[in-house]
Amino acid sequence: MLRALLVVGLVVAVVLGLAWAYQRRLIYFPVGRPPPAASVIEGAREVVLSTGDGLRLGAWYVPGRGGAGETAVLVANGNAGERSLRAPLADALARRGLAVLLFDYRGYGGNPGTPSEQGLALDVRAAHRYLVEEAGFGPDRLVYYGESLGAAVVTELAAHSPPRGLVLRSPFTDLAAVGRYHYPYLPVRMLLRDRYPLTTHLAKVRRPVIVVYGTADSVVPAAQSRAVAESVPGATAVAIPGADHNDLALLDGPEIVEAVVKLAGS
Repeated sequence: MLRALLVVGLVVAVVLGLAWAYQRRLIYFPVGRPPPAASVIEGAREVVLSTGDGLRLGAWYVPGRGGAGETAVLVANGNAGERSLRAPLADALARRGLAVLLFDYRGYGGNPGTPSEQGLALDVRAAHRYLVEEAGFGPDRLVYYGESLGAAVVTELAAHSPPRGLVLRSPFTDLAAVGRYHYPYLPVRMLLRDRYPLTTHLAKVRRPVIVVYGTADSVVPAAQSRAVAESVPGATAVAIPGADHNDLALLDGPEIVEAVVKLAGS
């Protein structure tokens, strides 16, 4: 009996150790490299972002077309792919007169470094700094758009550098809540290295917030996105019936575009 318990304990320890060591491979999926900006979006140009810890990150700046160009949108990606996957959204927003900055986190899109919660916070600050110092947009002329994991990234930024408004697409309350949903048999909250406490940071934000989510989301449960919206007095929740996490409706659908345009004009 004692031997059996020791074997079970050893197996559990090994599993937990592997979960600790390799968990970031289950969180971050830096797949692919972007093509040249101009080949994907009209008028887009390659720019370089400099992070506080000395990394140089690739990004695309897309000027607004057919409008005054008074507002810029900082787009923070989700946990997979690279910036060209967000090109249809950037193009749609540029056609509505909004400037857009697409960028890849460290370790993504051919960028140096390894992704982590602390690292992504530095990366989004580099993006913010570019829009303010290089592109010349004041903080009250910036809209932050965060997709899934990126929603947590821009919310943390908003708690320190408030924007004009915040659009959160498929946000989770915190990363541990998503982990428990997908891995109910593991002590996720105890093991998690990167936590992304979105609602904790959102409580410090005093700007308009719109939450957009799909009712059939299989990655971030719709209930979590609704909980994010309900945590903010006056926030607007936009539910897209039947939409899953990576459906086109949640990538560059009209509800997404209109949410950003609404905050840009508010």
